[in-house]
Amino acid sequence: MRARFTLADIQQHALVIVDRDGLAGLTMRSLAASLKTGAMTLYNYVDSREALEELVVDAVSSRVQIPEPTDDWLADTRAVATAMWRTFRAHPAVIPLILTRRTSSRASLAPAEALAAALARGGLDGVDLFVAFRAVSAFVTGIAQNELAGALSREQDPASAARRVEALAQGALPTLAELAPVGAVFSGQEFERGLTLVLNGITHTPRPFGPHDQAGR
Repeated sequence: MRARFTLADIQQHALVIVDRDGLAGLTMRSLAASLKTGAMTLYNYVDSREALEELVVDAVSSRVQIPEPTDDWLADTRAVATAMWRTFRAHPAVIPLILTRRTSSRASLAPAEALAAALARGGLDGVDLFVAFRAVSAFVTGIAQNELAGALSREQDPASAARRVEALAQGALPTLAELAPVGAVFSGQEFERGLTLVLNGITHTPRPFGPHDQAGR
């Protein structure tokens, strides 16, 4: 019997639901309604909620527009990281899944491959390459989550969030109290500055790591 749907069909419908209604809105019932089929039919394609969420992560990862590599590894690393960040920001409700769910297709790993390959062209390998890859990846997902925290909660105004933190910190946490107003003004601009700091750290860190670090002790 010929399948009525492809996994790509299910992915795209699931992503539309999450973008529109958030993670809580994605159920077998809501997905079945979107596909105009019965909920039980979907179990022929995905056997669990976790598998469905992995498909959503794959759908977002596959949308990353990977730039063509050049002879400038640093510019390539920045370009790939920026492409990933922009794609994740376009789907804020999916960010928690990106942080917690594994990918389930080779195609969805293409952005990670592009990032690792760019860093490798800079002369990194082994432990150095692994740590640099993890550092840039964690920054991209972490900053996207931080920037979009307001979009995922009731507090969407950066100035309001800053005033709340400042009030809580006043008197007892002086550095945070001083930093809060800066965050209100600077909100949304952290990515470029932060990525520059991360890449500068990678560029200026002596390598290879010593035997102590290589052993992971």
